Amino acid sequence: MKTNVKENGNEHIIEVEGRLDTLTSPALQELLVDSVSKFKTTVLDFSALEYVSSAGLRTLLIGEKTAKNRGVSLIIRHVPDSVREVLFMTGFTKILTIE
Repeated sequence: MKTNVKENGNEHIIEVEGRLDTLTSPALQELLVDSVSKFKTTVLDFSALEYVSSAGLRTLLIGEKTAKNRGVSLIIRHVPDSVREVLFMTGFTKILTIE
């Protein structure tokens, strides 16, 4: 997994490329928790995400809970169909804000 972090106005954007799995999810979790702790809006751009495992889903859940506890927004954008299907089948489309 590769990440690229940038700011666009009031949004802190984390672009995620590759596979979000057991090996890579700790790095994203660290970035995500840090971002929702510092910024009002954090965006995960999944344009180049190829795969998400249960460990990756756990990272997204931790990010969402941390954001809610801090009263900030976590938004997921540009989700490929294969990843969207996993999010839908696991019920995460009801938990996460996906645009």
